[in-house]
Amino acid sequence: VAARAALPLAGRVIVLDPGHQLGNHNFPAQINALVPAGGFRKPCNSTGTATNAGLPEATFAFRVANRLKLRLEKLGARVIMTRTTNREDRWGPCVDARGRRGNKVGADLKVSIHGDGSTSGGHGFHIIAPVNRAPWTDDIFVSSRRLARVLRAELVARGYQRANYIAGGDGLDFRGDLATLNLSDVPTVMVESGNMRGTDARWMSSATGRRAYARALAQGIVDYLTTAK
Repeated sequence: VAARAALPLAGRVIVLDPGHQLGNHNFPAQINALVPAGGFRKPCNSTGTATNAGLPEATFAFRVANRLKLRLEKLGARVIMTRTTNREDRWGPCVDARGRRGNKVGADLKVSIHGDGSTSGGHGFHIIAPVNRAPWTDDIFVSSRRLARVLRAELVARGYQRANYIAGGDGLDFRGDLATLNLSDVPTVMVESGNMRGTDARWMSSATGRRAYARALAQGIVDYLTTAK
């Protein structure tokens, strides 16, 4: 009991959201159905992108999320995944369910993991946080921006470059059109880990790269939950 109490994330609940699902492309009717997105409606999900060599974004996100889950659990956290499969015969869950997942379990935060599909000349990561949209995100946009900045700092400290194709060039993006963010009542961000269509693809496709992403995100989550606001 004493050993568990000493773990930095003991008692914390964290939701990880691996973007998309491997089989989404096999279920066009289901993923194109409109669902609530925070005052408007959007398609349930999308297929995601892939590297030019064929590694799907869904697979990248799922593998990073599972590595991250193991790290967070070793630090004492209870970790809940928005999806626990990565299969061609599955689709979803929809973005509204992903957005609300942390609310249902009283999570301390939610991190959605993705890879971007920008043009081949784009490289680097960026982190998307919600804007202030009452009554949807006015309760979490400040804490979510802090989470985004803490995760950015950890990635930068480990040598990751900020995306060179996002306005501002600071590695942060603020959006009000994403159900995954809009429907959350807990601090939440979306991590676009790199550009899968560009030079980031080789790193993102490697087991070494996925372990490194998991280490960086785990440390960022620890920093966010254990340092003074």
